[in-house]
Amino acid sequence: MATTRRNYTPGDYDLVVRRSYAGLGLVTESDIPKGVCIIEYFGPQLTPREEEISRSRYLFEVTPRKTIDGSLRANKARYINHSCKGNCEPMIYKGRVYIFSRRKIKAGEELGYDYGKDYFDQFIAKHGCLCVKCEPATLAKRRKEAAKAAKAAAKGAKSI
Repeated sequence: MATTRRNYTPGDYDLVVRRSYAGLGLVTESDIPKGVCIIEYFGPQLTPREEEISRSRYLFEVTPRKTIDGSLRANKARYINHSCKGNCEPMIYKGRVYIFSRRKIKAGEELGYDYGKDYFDQFIAKHGCLCVKCEPATLAKRRKEAAKAAKAAAKGAKSI
């Protein structure tokens, strides 16, 4: 079985930061073919101690001993939001992180990839996932909770 060699050179795609369902997101203004390198996720490498005390949410573990802090605004890849069923996926090659397309991505689409279980459980699950796949269910849950709270507040106001 022959394996295909990947090209880890990011393509020249028109990527812009825009308002998104989750704040800001990275959107492509040009079509991106399936299986190509879109962008590199970069930033300074942190020592284990720096990683431990960091409050950044842009940490990307490359190896158990190497973590990149992608919080630099020059790192456009930091704006790629979580998606349970993303159109991209990160790949680590020679200690660097590259984002590849999982399928053809049309102009105007926001880029997204699965951040992984640990990040999801720590930061996303408690508020509900807002990715394109999950957003309707999350919004329905929030509306139901708001209606229940309003009903309880109204009931409390009547008893005064």
